Amino acid sequence: MGIMGAAMAFNLLKAGHVLKVWNRSQSRPVLQELAAAGAVVESDLSACLKGAAVVFTCLGDENDVLDRLTGEADSVLSCLAAAQGRAIVVDFSTIGPATARLIAAKLEAGGLSFLDAPVTGGDVGAKNATLTIMVGGREDDFNQVLPLLQSMGKNIRYCGAAGAGQALKLCNQVLCAVNMISVCEAFTLAGDLELDPALVVDVLQTGAGGSWALANLGKRILQDDLKPAFSLRNMLKDLRLVFDSLEKESDICAAHLPGTALSASLFKQVADESVEAPDSYGTQAMIRAYKSHF
Repeated sequence: MGIMGAAMAFNLLKAGHVLKVWNRSQSRPVLQELAAAGAVVESDLSACLKGAAVVFTCLGDENDVLDRLTGEADSVLSCLAAAQGRAIVVDFSTIGPATARLIAAKLEAGGLSFLDAPVTGGDVGAKNATLTIMVGGREDDFNQVLPLLQSMGKNIRYCGAAGAGQALKLCNQVLCAVNMISVCEAFTLAGDLELDPALVVDVLQTGAGGSWALANLGKRILQDDLKPAFSLRNMLKDLRLVFDSLEKESDICAAHLPGTALSASLFKQVADESVEAPDSYGTQAMIRAYKSHF
């Protein structure tokens, strides 16, 4: 139960849904908080999944998701394969379209349905149930779980077949990464021109150059708050997925993404030069790559 998954679980409970939760680490304090809010906290995955009609997962990377959903032991597939009824598995992780299609095929063969449903909106969106949720898979499965998704998000879109939600999420990550360059460079220019950097956020966020990154992460930069709304580690992982997808989908995709490549190199520079782990920082930590000028 990380930042995103825990907040989404609380919103399901607030909406009155019956919820059982399981986490790989049972020592997380948030599990006690969820129990106090009405969730049934299980220490065993199979017990958590027993009788489930809908299963939500939110994990770190594609290998974690693939193993936890389709592994031979102690996975969603192994626990639910013999169950009656066709459970719908909805994964909120960012794993790339190829992995999403692979998982969909494996779960389908085991009698389960799968929706890839990556999210965007950061920790604030997760807490306030205003996330954007991009969904790929069978449309009838999407329609069935839509009321549950509406407890966690505001802009929920069906994007197409399995993997389509992941494809759109990667486009979103390209926007987030490149927007962060523009925010950092605007602050850098303002500093060199001896402007109050607060003007960059207060004035420009309402103009044509405004963006979510400027309005939200720009404020954190001003406060020297580099704590993660979305971690540097996860952004580096997602940009790797972007370039992995270009290789895996080379028969249909030949996109040239120089801005994305530059953002990846800047994020990596910050991660390499930092004493703390990359998951200690949010993407606004890119400003450290410009710090000698800011």
